[in-house]
Amino acid sequence: MTQLDHQVHSISPEVAGSRIFRFIAFLYGIAAYLVFFVTILYAIGFVMGLVVPKTIDTGADTPMAEAVIVNLLLMSLFALQHSVMARKQFKEWWTQFVPKPVERSTYVLFASLSLLLLFWQWRPLPAIVWNAENPDLAVTLVTLSFAGWILVFTSTYLINHFELFGLHQVTNHLVGKEMTPPRFRTPLLYNFVRHPIYLGFIIAFWAAPTMTAGHLLFAVVTTLYIFVGIALEEHDLVALFGDEYRQYKQRVSMLIPWRRSL
Repeated sequence: MTQLDHQVHSISPEVAGSRIFRFIAFLYGIAAYLVFFVTILYAIGFVMGLVVPKTIDTGADTPMAEAVIVNLLLMSLFALQHSVMARKQFKEWWTQFVPKPVERSTYVLFASLSLLLLFWQWRPLPAIVWNAENPDLAVTLVTLSFAGWILVFTSTYLINHFELFGLHQVTNHLVGKEMTPPRFRTPLLYNFVRHPIYLGFIIAFWAAPTMTAGHLLFAVVTTLYIFVGIALEEHDLVALFGDEYRQYKQRVSMLIPWRRSL
């Protein structure tokens, strides 16, 4: 999860370096982060069916074909936004219009908005695929799902949570400090799997005591997208770090600890 920093700008250095711009960019970064934080908390409730007013299994009855099409379109919109805006070529074009210090915050904001749209417009498919009737098994699955979300958050902090979600960039810009060049690190969990964040999402999405058809559709599509995202991300990381990352791929498994096949 590393930004590629070779980007171009159409905003003059005088404007970008002004105090008012730095302060506005900082406030914008905070606002984008708060939208993300609310979105990810809602996502936990949405997937697990907890607290939030609309979950993955609630909403108006919709014909099955319509529900599947709408849900696939919503997930495709998120996937396209999330992948296209993360690519180096898009960033080089995009930062002609969006200043570099807020590029990451803008990416995070757009990703959050596309997820909020998904939560709002999601169509439930209530048919039961499996249901854990044993109370101990149900509790185990809920605990495992929570563990997946904890793994997601823990992994982001290991690689610099605040840079990943744009706060580091706007804070450095506010105080006139340059961002340090990206360097390759493999802290703690990254010595066991290359993508613990994605592993956490997969666990969180699949560990459900009651799996409906809608939840299963969500889990299958997001898991497939994760593998596509990994391929795109690792292509960028090899381009950035070269042999250092290639050796890391040979040494550490993708998602399943202690196995090289995945």
